[in-house]
Amino acid sequence: MSPGGAEGRSVGRPDLRDPVGVFDSGVGGLSILRHLRQELPGEDLLYVADSAEVPYGKKGVAFVRARALALAEFLFARGAKALVVACNTATAAAIATLRERYPWPVIGVEPALKPAATQSTGVVAVLATEGTLASEKFGALLDRWGRAVEVIVAPCPGWVEQVERGELDGEATRRLVEREVAPLLARGVDTLVLGCTHYPFLTKVIREVAGPAVAILEPGEAVARQLRRRLEAVGLLSDAVSGGREAFFTSGDPLAVAEVVRRLWAPGASVERLD
Repeated sequence: MSPGGAEGRSVGRPDLRDPVGVFDSGVGGLSILRHLRQELPGEDLLYVADSAEVPYGKKGVAFVRARALALAEFLFARGAKALVVACNTATAAAIATLRERYPWPVIGVEPALKPAATQSTGVVAVLATEGTLASEKFGALLDRWGRAVEVIVAPCPGWVEQVERGELDGEATRRLVEREVAPLLARGVDTLVLGCTHYPFLTKVIREVAGPAVAILEPGEAVARQLRRRLEAVGLLSDAVSGGREAFFTSGDPLAVAEVVRRLWAPGASVERLD
């Protein structure tokens, strides 16, 4: 089944060649998509950027959960055999509900606090949106892995919007990053956890500000490996070893979103309006 080529799923078991559905509040989930493509080069991928509602971080749990359910329904209706929630805030708000509702693999994303706590010898900072940091899911993660090291949480206002505009470098972006990261370095942080899927696109500037001695962790590789394991476990891993394609959708302005997707993903990418 080609990406975006089905208007609905026939009753019964998904096929090996059906696509994997992925969604985020905007273009940030492309940081997860790139790891999915590297790990699973034969899989077709459907990506939805809910750009009309970005960012999710300041919106209520009920609203984010409703959006997640609507986007999941769209992707499964287009034949997705699995779902990747490529958004920390949406994972925290909706992953349990999605797994209860759908029998297919549903993979979420969470801040890489476990590996950070394991490798840090000082202080760990979790950079994430307000919605993620205030969630019960993150609270449980912090309770489990935040005891061995000091953990600082840092909402990063403006970062998501900067990535959505495709402004990944330049003086304004550097000032935004310095405003959040410099005080963390002054407190002895040796590990930065990127707890929003938009933030890996700012890694170059974050590295310039933080310096080479500070570890920067993101969850994309772990998410991709987990998707492979889950597809293998249920017999839905594509038998194609290459040639996977992508289709992109947005609830926002497809022309504006396409400009950013072409910068973050590939020059020839096109984006359809989400129905």
